[in-house]
Amino acid sequence: MAGVIELPEGSWWDWDVYSWRPGELRPAAGYDLGYHHGLELVLTDPLYIRCPAFFQDPVFREPTPGERRLVERQCGEEPGVLLAFEADGGGPEPVSGLIAAGDLEVRVGTVLRHRTESTGSTVPPPR
Repeated sequence: MAGVIELPEGSWWDWDVYSWRPGELRPAAGYDLGYHHGLELVLTDPLYIRCPAFFQDPVFREPTPGERRLVERQCGEEPGVLLAFEADGGGPEPVSGLIAAGDLEVRVGTVLRHRTESTGSTVPPPR
């Protein structure tokens, strides 16, 4: 089971769940999620997810023994990856996130978030 995740250097304060489809969860981060993001955590074979749809300034930490037991009890097995974090979820108190998955890949690179209707290509919208 993975410990605390090490993120590459960058401006990763805004986060959202960019994609969640069967077999894969992709939280993404950047400094302006309206136009693009520059970091994705690609979690394959997700087993347990407690994660807000949008959050800011996460602090990734070692999962507690109680969180480990919870995931093992819910999933019936020890996951390959267990991520735990505290973040600003927009409310008065921080939110706790916990994600268990089979594997994790950290991807860095600009991903634009808008498509033009005429070409279908991904480009930033006009300002």
